[in-house]
Amino acid sequence: MSGGSLLVDDRDGIRTLTLNRPHRKNAIDGALWESLHAALVEAGDDPGLRALVVTGAAGAFCSGADISKPGAAHPIRKMQALTDVALRLHELPIPTVAKVDGVAFGAGWNLALGCDLVVATPRSTFSQIFVRRGLSPDLGGTWLLPKLVGLQQAKRLALLADVIDADEALRLGLVTWVETEEKIDDFVDDLCARLVAGPPVALAQTKALLNEAGERGLRDALASEARAQAVNFATVDAPEAFRAFAEKREAQFTGRWALGPAGNESAPSPTSGEVHA
Repeated sequence: MSGGSLLVDDRDGIRTLTLNRPHRKNAIDGALWESLHAALVEAGDDPGLRALVVTGAAGAFCSGADISKPGAAHPIRKMQALTDVALRLHELPIPTVAKVDGVAFGAGWNLALGCDLVVATPRSTFSQIFVRRGLSPDLGGTWLLPKLVGLQQAKRLALLADVIDADEALRLGLVTWVETEEKIDDFVDDLCARLVAGPPVALAQTKALLNEAGERGLRDALASEARAQAVNFATVDAPEAFRAFAEKREAQFTGRWALGPAGNESAPSPTSGEVHA
């Protein structure tokens, strides 16, 4: 595990990124934005990774962007750093999990919402705090919230900056699961183990299709699904799943191409294990 304001830990194909500024409840400053972006770029380029966890240190997830020291950078440059992180997280081809304990406010909450799945503890609290700071939501909040809760609830959360607890977040669909502080680590470990055991290419295709679904009509979605399924059938994972079903055993997924460069069935390609489309 590396040190500094972002801790990076790799284990069994799972990378955990831990925001590590506990004295500021893990508020993200300029240096941490840069570290987050670099870590997400690296994660997207690592064929050995199968899942990513984002969390915070010392009983807090993230209290938002650190505005205690405004700095001299132009606002456009500051916002570009946030944009880069949001896009990298959204487009990452592996499943992502936010493990939330304590506060998740402002950009911190939207960082969690940008993950594919969110696990929180009962003591977690959430707020689109922006208007209390004279700001409007960023890090993708205005795009994510209406998709998750509908326009009216999104306006309520953004315009009033209400603080909501984990139970309400779960009811609204902003949290996937709520687990106790004592059990959340084991729950996320088990969840990631299930993701790691899945077919990496099919998971990447599924994530991309779902992310794009709200931006097109049914005809386009069906065409994209057909293209993605062709990619899936070009790996060894689909035939392996069929054999495993017939043999009443668990499938072993690798993501390897079914046809190698010479056209040999089941021959690994030069990027064996690569999950990128």
